Formats: sequence, C-alpha cells, structure tokens
Amino acid sequence: MPQLGRTGMSITSVGLGTWAIGGGGWEFGWGPQDDERSRAAIRRVHERGIDWVDTAPAYGTGHSEEIVGQVVETLTPRPHVFTKVSLTWTKDRRITHNLKPESLRAEVEASRKRLRTETIDLVQVHWPEPNRDIEEGWRTLAELKDRGLVRHLGVSNFNVSQMERVGAIAPVETLQPPYSLIAPEVEKEILPYARAHGIGVIAYSPMGSGLLTGTMTADRVAQMAADDWRRRDPDFHEPRLSRHLALADLLRKIGRRHGGCSAAEVAVAWVLANPAVTGAIVGARSAEQVDGFVGAMTLRLTPEDLREIEAFRTEHP
Repeated sequence: MPQLGRTGMSITSVGLGTWAIGGGGWEFGWGPQDDERSRAAIRRVHERGIDWVDTAPAYGTGHSEEIVGQVVETLTPRPHVFTKVSLTWTKDRRITHNLKPESLRAEVEASRKRLRTETIDLVQVHWPEPNRDIEEGWRTLAELKDRGLVRHLGVSNFNVSQMERVGAIAPVETLQPPYSLIAPEVEKEILPYARAHGIGVIAYSPMGSGLLTGTMTADRVAQMAADDWRRRDPDFHEPRLSRHLALADLLRKIGRRHGGCSAAEVAVAWVLANPAVTGAIVGARSAEQVDGFVGAMTLRLTPEDLREIEAFRTEHP
C-alpha cells in the first residue's frame, strides 16, 4: 500500500468520501439520504479492503461524522478516519469560515465526540479562509497535535503560497485538492509542489461529483433534488454537461477493454496514475455504489488508454 507522505501511514489507494451521506437540508447537501444505506456503504468499503474514510464536520452539519463514528467503532481493524476544520454553521445551517483558535479547539473536540475517538488520525484545514488567519489556525492545530488530540495535520484546497506559509510553522503532512478529468487544474503547480516536498495527496471528487460515473444523464441532472448543490454548478449545465457526458462515454469504452470495468473505475484510475497522488477519495451513498468503484484500486491504464484520454482533453478543453 502507498505511504501517505511522511505520516508513516500506509493507506489503500482509494478511500471512502462521506460528503453526500451528510444528507440534505443544508447549503451544500446532495439531497435526501437514507442513513442505513450510508452505514451499509461504510461497512462495505471495510469488507472490500479499503482502510480509510474521509469526512468533515460541515457534511450535513455534523451528521456525516456521527454516521461514520457509529459504524467505525464496530469495525476491526478500525479504519483510519480523516476529518477537517474551519467550516462552521449557523442555526439555519448556513456555512461560515473560521480559523480562530477558540473555534478550531471547539471543532476538534466536537469531532472527537462524534467520531467516538480520543485521537483523530488526520485533521485537515478544509478551506484557507479567512486567508489572513491561516497561520494562526495552523499554530493552533500544531498545539492540538502536541497534546495528542490529533495524529497528523493536513490542508485542503490550499495553493502553493499558502502551503509554504503554514509549512514554515509546522510541516504540512497531507494535501486534499480537487482533482479529476473535470477539474485537472492542480496538475500545473500544486501537485508537483506536493510531490517535491513529500506531501501526501488524497484527491477529492475524482469522478467529477458523479459526472464521470457513466450513469449520469441529462435527465438525472434535471431530476436532482432541489437541495442538491450540483443543480447550481456550471459543470452540470450546458454547454459543459454534454462535454462531460461524452468524456464518460469514452471512459466506459476504455473500461470495456479492461474486462468490463466501469467508467467510474477508469476515472479514478486516471487520477491514481498521477505519481503525485497517494489516494483518491471516492464518495458513495450505498454498498452498491462501493462495488461500482472498488476495482479502481487494481486497474492500471495502458499508455494507449492515457493517450486516448489526453486526445479528448486536447480536442475538448
């Protein structure tokens, strides 16, 4: 299994993302979710050999962490659990940004309770906002690590300059960036920086939030729940939507050459083919969805596959 940067942790190349299982009714929800199906998804990744789960307090305003904590405490061996800080919420479930020490300490304490653990394996700064406070927030997290409440520290959605600023205070052990064939921008500067500095990378949304699963259609987009954040995203509207669905068709074709792998598995395998990437965070809301992507851990794309995908990217920027 790949080493996660300099953390000393070995992790599977795929981990479970739990944004969607936070449910609906909040600003960035994915619509309604059945909690028992969520629990079944977490149990299934464990059965399939995946050994880490990524979550955050903001996902469902605490609900995702609660579900993860309920299941993980029953599993042997216990999966690694990675969570985040910096996003808080108001009484009406509106998300706010906060990197002040008192807020971060309260967030970590609340996460420990929801996750039912004394020490959190990895805590990541969810967003570098307010930008002026990232050093102060990072110092606070380093103190919590020194106290044994957190094992490792990482960042999410940071650029190179921001990683250098906080890295001068305490090492950045991991980075969680968006990375997929839908959003490849971090290839240019951020991933090379992480690789050069021994920072473990766990990429989120490798399937483009569902666009590259091979099961998304224009009709499905039109029928999404009113509180599904994707309804507001330009990638789920024309002219981008048709481009992405054509790409998913190509990935499905490539998957057929690999014994019937799904488009989702090809999309994740493409992310994992980048040498800077340690693992991919793949979201699932049911055990069946887990079965649809787990093959990405062993899928190796050929040079021909990669050339075909690159040709599509060139022709359809």
